[in-house]
Amino acid sequence: MTRGKAGRVTSFELHVPDREIADLRERLARTRWPDQPHGEPWAYGSDLRYVQDLASYWGQEFDWREQEAALNAFPQDRIEVHGIPLHFLHVPGQGPDPLPLLISHGWPGSVFEFLQVIPRLTDPARFGGDPADAFTVVAPSLPGYGLSFRPGQPRMGIRQITACLADLMVDVLGYRRFGAQGGDWGAYVAATLGTEYEAHLIGLHLNFLPPLVRQPTAPPAPTAEGAAFRERYREWQREESGYATLQGTKPQTLAFALTDSPVGLAAWIVEKMRAWSDHDGNVEDAIGRDVMLANISLYWFTRAIGSSFWPYYAERHGDRPPGESSRPVSVPVGYAEFPAEILRPPRSVAELSYRDIRRWTTMPRGGHFAALEQPAALAAEVAAFFRPLR
Repeated sequence: MTRGKAGRVTSFELHVPDREIADLRERLARTRWPDQPHGEPWAYGSDLRYVQDLASYWGQEFDWREQEAALNAFPQDRIEVHGIPLHFLHVPGQGPDPLPLLISHGWPGSVFEFLQVIPRLTDPARFGGDPADAFTVVAPSLPGYGLSFRPGQPRMGIRQITACLADLMVDVLGYRRFGAQGGDWGAYVAATLGTEYEAHLIGLHLNFLPPLVRQPTAPPAPTAEGAAFRERYREWQREESGYATLQGTKPQTLAFALTDSPVGLAAWIVEKMRAWSDHDGNVEDAIGRDVMLANISLYWFTRAIGSSFWPYYAERHGDRPPGESSRPVSVPVGYAEFPAEILRPPRSVAELSYRDIRRWTTMPRGGHFAALEQPAALAAEVAAFFRPLR
């Protein structure tokens, strides 16, 4: 399967130089702030007062070394594949027959999303679960994201990203059959595995449902739930999709600003974390401040924000996600529908793209960043879906 000869797997541990941390703090202290327009906070984007408070904490109190140590507590590796240094966590399961599971993040996420959910998947007995539900988890930094980036490397859309991860699982790690889980772009990765590498897929579990197959030219009369979903989608397109348009059309221009300004980077990311998570007005009720800043700091230290935009650009310029070519996913699918997810298609719409939905669970709390917001609930759903497929 491998498109090019892979390098040797080497163990990895993250250590950001002290000078990089000092540079970040100096830049934060020199921030030139915009004014705040009249109106409700957050009505026009990130709120000035909140971002000022976050930046002050980031520069004066946030402990990057603590977050770095939390990541380094997990076994990590790197391998040169498809012209990039692919970084991944590889955590063995603690049970009689752990199932290999690839979990993939999206944008603006990173492997920091998974630090609470991985132990629940690999060692369920530690959390009161059944050891028979254990997974061996492979959690990569998506190519072009975080620690899977170096300046000048090839940019990749979802199909190329998925090819890298399929090669990692099958050719490098030797998992001929495995499960996949993901949200955001990670859900597109899982769905692409389900259409283009289905012989290797036991099943896939999603906490975001990419609409893969276009509706027929003359669709049947819409159901009430289908019509409501289309209206929600149109509203999202009007009010929430500007970031994707910019990242998908002029990614390099935006990269200059966000690679040079840590506050600009934080404001760009935290606005999405707030808009897409489940809370009553305070994003930190859903996603803790330290883990939020750990994720943002990883983008900052790796300078990977520009390359992380590339799936948006590729999607608009020829590298369509799988289903735009019409083939639905036929492997078993499980879906956890979190109430604050950005788009929640009804099952009648989802079944156009996913032919074998085995489990569909409406979750009581949580949003787009399910692994961060509700790690225990997500892990339990993943275990329940794969249990009969083992």
